[in-house]
Amino acid sequence: MKKILELLERDASLTAEQIAIMLDRDPAEVKEQIAECEKKNIIVGYKTIINWEKTENEPVSAIIELKVTPQRGEGFDEVAKRIYQYDEVATVYLMSGGFDLAVILEGKTMKEVALFVAEKLAPMEQVISTATHFVLKKYKVDGNIVSDKPKDTREVITL
Repeated sequence: MKKILELLERDASLTAEQIAIMLDRDPAEVKEQIAECEKKNIIVGYKTIINWEKTENEPVSAIIELKVTPQRGEGFDEVAKRIYQYDEVATVYLMSGGFDLAVILEGKTMKEVALFVAEKLAPMEQVISTATHFVLKKYKVDGNIVSDKPKDTREVITL
């Protein structure tokens, strides 16, 4: 099953039949294992990675670090749940180190992201402090290189 998951993680467009050929397995068995993983919430979704910099709709991304006070008896889970319910929030991580949560936001403009932090995150009772970092350029997303690959400028030398 691990090989199936690795292939799907690398390319979600693969069909069960293609995976079966790659792994020399029965397609029905592969379909069954994929369905089981979906049912158990091991596979939680399928994703296409788009290089938005090459479109007219490039969103502004920011990483927000939050120091929070965990809820008694609930830890950080309830705070994270409150945050990830917003449409602007793409990702929420519980972190070790100087901050408790890392939140990745997407918006249309820097001002929109800044207002979201100021109006939605910072006023939350459990939030002690925030640090906002705007993403200037993405080079690699989910294991995929999205920036233009540099040209090889080395010269051929023959002896």
